[in-house]
Amino acid sequence: MLRFALILSLIYIVLAFYGFQAFKTIFKSQWVYLAYVASFLVAWGYFMFKLMTYVPGAAMRSSTGVAGGIFFSFFLLALFLGLFLLLEDVFRLGTMAYHKLTNTTTVEGGLLPSRRKFLSTIALGISALPFGALLYGMYKGKYNYKVLKYTLEYDDLPAAFDGYRITQISDVHSGSFDDADKVSYGIDLINQQKSDVLLFTGDMVNNKAEEMYPWKELFAKLSAKDGKFSVLGNHDYGDYASWDSAAAKAQNLKDLKNLQRDMGFDLLLNESRYLQKGGDRIALVGVENWGEGFKTVGDLKKAASKIAKDDFKILMSHDPTHWEKEVIQDSYHYHLTLSGHTHGMQFGLEVPGWFKISPVRLRYKYWAGIYEELGQFINVNRGFGFIGYPGRFGIWPEITVITLKKKSLT
Repeated sequence: MLRFALILSLIYIVLAFYGFQAFKTIFKSQWVYLAYVASFLVAWGYFMFKLMTYVPGAAMRSSTGVAGGIFFSFFLLALFLGLFLLLEDVFRLGTMAYHKLTNTTTVEGGLLPSRRKFLSTIALGISALPFGALLYGMYKGKYNYKVLKYTLEYDDLPAAFDGYRITQISDVHSGSFDDADKVSYGIDLINQQKSDVLLFTGDMVNNKAEEMYPWKELFAKLSAKDGKFSVLGNHDYGDYASWDSAAAKAQNLKDLKNLQRDMGFDLLLNESRYLQKGGDRIALVGVENWGEGFKTVGDLKKAASKIAKDDFKILMSHDPTHWEKEVIQDSYHYHLTLSGHTHGMQFGLEVPGWFKISPVRLRYKYWAGIYEELGQFINVNRGFGFIGYPGRFGIWPEITVITLKKKSLT
């Protein structure tokens, strides 16, 4: 940890010093210089304090994420400034080499041209965009809940389920929460949808069951007339924390399962249930986590062993790579799969229904929203909570409402 902190600090200081050259070119006030230096030092000091005092294996706390987010914001500011200044310096050095070879001088009277104020201003302006976006995402974006509504039509939807409403939430990551009022608002917003069923698709915590204890009563208020169901995500297994023993880790998972049940969730562990309306029914299938590059304990065959092949099926599977690699090619036709996991990276640009872009698309083919392949749909929920970067910008926390419709024959 000490070596990592030293290397990171060195890179940060070099970038900060290099970026400072733009401030010196634009501003002449000593107070601006002092504000720049002080801001970078406070961001670095707060993060280093949290990093060096972190106890391995401890539940992740929101203040640690905030420290990391502030540090990363300043790190990116200096990095962007540095890249622009580097390009300018390449040009300046090229100009110096030319004047050296031709035995001439610049208009300033020396071999090396001075930095251009307008280039430094442009560099600072462009660098301020991701910096400001990250800080806004931490201040406002992480609780900027959006209700996204979709209608999906099927030829073989049982008639009694025409107009059936599903609310999906995913990736709560309760250990990151730091504002009870805002979370309570999100819970109320979920209940206001008055859907027939509520489905949670994994990652209740960051690492440990204890992270959910302060939020237990709040999430117990979630309700839907046909019940609320859940599956586990990769973070729920405690694989990213240190444990005194295998028994302690196993007990944590047991505690989390019991906690979900205490909150009223029917936790599906490679299992299925039927949702009944009159004489019709649809199958609800839930698998444990299956993810490419992550924990793969989901067993689709076992989960579907008690349902019929021709049932209308809804699958809950945390990681969308499961749908891509196994589900859409399965002999059972899964009409709708509900996933999460990607968070949309919590950062990007999106106008729902028009366009969306995020760096996470480089890792995941299906990363946010509704997709269709081979007559089967998946919704990748952008997540209710946040982890790592303690905020969101552009890719807002999501509550999904899906209405199932029977396709008209005319």
